[in-house]
Amino acid sequence: MKSDFLTYQAQTTPHPLNFEVARAEGSYIYHKNGKKHLDFIAGVSACSLGHQHPRVKAAIHKQVDTYLHVMVYGEYAQEAPVQLCKLLASLLPDSLHSTYLVNSGTEAIDGAIKLARRVTGRTEIIAALDAYHGNSYGALSLMSLEERVAPFRPVIGDIAFIKFNCEKYLERITTKTAAVVLETIQGGAGFIEPQRGFLKKVKERCQEVGALLVLDEIQPGFGRTGKLFGFEHYDVIPDILVMGKGMGGGMPIGAFTASYEHMQLLSDNPKLGHITTFGGHPVIAAAALATLQEITETTLIEDTLKKEQLFRELLIHPLITEIRGKGLMLAALTPSVDITSQVILKCQEEGLILFWLLFEARAIRITPPLTISEDEIREGCAILLKVLDQISI
Repeated sequence: MKSDFLTYQAQTTPHPLNFEVARAEGSYIYHKNGKKHLDFIAGVSACSLGHQHPRVKAAIHKQVDTYLHVMVYGEYAQEAPVQLCKLLASLLPDSLHSTYLVNSGTEAIDGAIKLARRVTGRTEIIAALDAYHGNSYGALSLMSLEERVAPFRPVIGDIAFIKFNCEKYLERITTKTAAVVLETIQGGAGFIEPQRGFLKKVKERCQEVGALLVLDEIQPGFGRTGKLFGFEHYDVIPDILVMGKGMGGGMPIGAFTASYEHMQLLSDNPKLGHITTFGGHPVIAAAALATLQEITETTLIEDTLKKEQLFRELLIHPLITEIRGKGLMLAALTPSVDITSQVILKCQEEGLILFWLLFEARAIRITPPLTISEDEIREGCAILLKVLDQISI
């Protein structure tokens, strides 16, 4: 399988990890050789409820036995996507009432950009330096790292950048600005939280000039930070909320949510202002609905902060210089890129799955399922500390 994987499946790096998956269950992924690996990554924050969660599986099976795809998005009323959007509305502030279901977080970012331009009649979109919102052309256009963008230019135009957590940049938000698009917590840059009321100040500036605030909750959302959505920590409400990753419990989905009045603008003048064939797919929506119900009907969200504290208590080592993030969206930083890579690769050999962050190469990503137990946290941290002890500087 490894040879076929490298030969026939397009790759994203010259040296993929080549982990041959046999099965996965709970907090573990099993290699074809029979060895089990504790999963501290959860499919890069996607598998909120771990692997093969009974409630998600049951919802999928029930929907598969009823019907699969029947019509392009927005034409037929289907139980699972309707109930998912209705439940989201009940859990969000009143101004976030109408949800457009798509296939991924990056597609949701593109939809949010289109909606912001349609609502305001303006074209300028402002993003943050070192942000990551995905790799479709709209999302890629919001990336400031020229080495990643240059090979694919021209991207969409009229994009400007501000520095996250730097108030002096707020004056760049003007009456020409359609929207400011920010990650609630910067992911690829190193799990950087907003400081000193930064998000609230951005929203206030947007209100002053008639721009919209778009918050990317693709990674922080769905309980990962100890709230259903990360923005709830920071006394701010976005005009457009973007979500994905953990929303589907391991199934591919994204969405953007705004007011009913704003979202209606995508349905007329022109009609079909945004359209997708498989967005809101009933099987995927059923999985997402079950995931959201499980997260909000249990203690998983409040337990996330307790589990964060356990990680912080356990992961004390001379080679861990800092732990960033919130809840179960954590990054342990080491003194160098080389140490971080050694740790991640050696931990996989020892039965613990860790991963890198996109731009902060010293960071060890720790984003396990919300369902991970305290015993499993202790097990994984013991492996990580053991590997750190073996690293020679």
